[in-house]
Amino acid sequence: MNQPPVVEWTEADRPRSARWRSENGSPPPRRIAVADDRTRADEAYKLACEGTALLWRGDFHNARQLLTAMARRIDRRPRKAPPADVTQAFHVHRAAQNHRARILGMLLVPLDADYGVPLHRAPDVREACTRAYGPAQPDPTPTPTPTATGTATAAPQSGAEGGADTVEGPAAATASLVSLRELLALIGANEWRRKGVEIPALGGDRIHPHYGVFSPARGEYVDLVAEAPLPSQELAFDIGTGTGVLASVLARRGVRRIVATDQDPRALACARENTERLGVAGQVEVVEADLFPAGRAPLVVCNPPWVPAKPTSPVERAVYDPGNQMLHGFLKALADHLTPDGEGWLILSDLAEHLGLRPHAELLDAFATSGLTVLGRLDITPRHPRARDTSDPLHVARAAEVTSLWRLGLADPQHTSDG
Repeated sequence: MNQPPVVEWTEADRPRSARWRSENGSPPPRRIAVADDRTRADEAYKLACEGTALLWRGDFHNARQLLTAMARRIDRRPRKAPPADVTQAFHVHRAAQNHRARILGMLLVPLDADYGVPLHRAPDVREACTRAYGPAQPDPTPTPTPTATGTATAAPQSGAEGGADTVEGPAAATASLVSLRELLALIGANEWRRKGVEIPALGGDRIHPHYGVFSPARGEYVDLVAEAPLPSQELAFDIGTGTGVLASVLARRGVRRIVATDQDPRALACARENTERLGVAGQVEVVEADLFPAGRAPLVVCNPPWVPAKPTSPVERAVYDPGNQMLHGFLKALADHLTPDGEGWLILSDLAEHLGLRPHAELLDAFATSGLTVLGRLDITPRHPRARDTSDPLHVARAAEVTSLWRLGLADPQHTSDG
C-alpha cells in the first residue's frame, strides 16, 4: 500500500512533518516559509514565484485576502496579444491557467487530525474535507517518506504573535497541509452539493454533484437527451454516468431499465445518491465498469470529454481527455454493445474542432472504421456566459461552438457479434 506524500519543514527551530494533500497531484513544496497577518502581498507573491510555499499561521480571513491580492498581481502583469492561430492561442491560454494555479497554490493552510483548521476565524470545513478526502485518519502524523523536504523560515514581516506560530500551538496540531485554493474549492463544491443544480429536463428537480464530479451546470447536453426520439424504452446504457443526470432523464422519459457505468468511485456514489433522491433508483443500476457493461442495449448514451488535452484537476477529466481516449474507446466498442436496430447517442461539443485540436473528418472517420452510420443529429448552441465574453482569448472558438447528439446505428446490422 502506497504511503501518502509527506512534506517536511522547520518551524520555531524544530523539524515538522505533515501529510501533503493535493487533488490535482501537485508534488509537495520543497521550500516553505511561515507567514502570518504581517506578511506583505508583494513578498508573498515574490516567494511563490520563486517556488517557496507559504504556510499560513495567521487569521483565516486574512489568508483569503492575501490570496486575492496575489491573484491581482498575476492578472496585472502585461499581457501579450493572443496568437492569431487559435490552436496556439489555446495552448498559451492553458499555460497561463496552469501558471496561475501553481502560484496561487503556494499559499498553504494547516489541517488538524479531524480536518479542523487551527486558525483564527476559520470556518468549519470538516464536512467538506470528509466528503472530498474520506474519513479522517486516526493517526494525525503519517510516517515520513522521502517525497519532499522543505526548509521553512519566517517570511519577511511575519512571525509568531500571541502564540500563533508556537510549536505548542497550531504547529503541534498540524496533521496535513493543503493549499488554500484547494480548500476553498472544497468548500464551494460542498455548497453545490448541498444546494444542487436545477435541471429543467427533470421538471426543475435538482442534481447534487459531489466533489470531483462534473456538474451539469451547462445543461445543453441534458436538453438534447431529453428531446431526442427514443428508439426503445426497454433498456439503455449510460456510459460515464458522472452525476447520473442522463440516466435520470432517461428514467423520467419512461426507459424501464438503465445501466449507468463509471470508473470513478466519487461518480458512482454521486449517481447512486442522485437516483435515490430523484426516485428512479428502481430503474437505474449504477455499476463500476470501464465504459461498457456486459451485453447489448437498444440505446447506448455517452457524453465523453470533448477537448483532447491534459486535465489538471479531477473535475477537468470530464472536459479534457488526452488523445480523445474515451471518445475513441466508446466508438470502437459501440457496435459490440448495440442491438441490431439500436442507437448509440454520442453527445459531443465541437469546440475542439474550432480550436484546431480535432478535425471534423477525424470524427467521421472514427464512425466509419467502427462500423457505425449516422442516423441523424440534433444540435444546440451553448448558453454559458463564456460564449458571449469577447474578452476571452478563445472567444471566437467558443462563440462558434455547437453541441451535437449524434444518433449512430450499425452500418451492417446483419453482422453483429455476441457481446
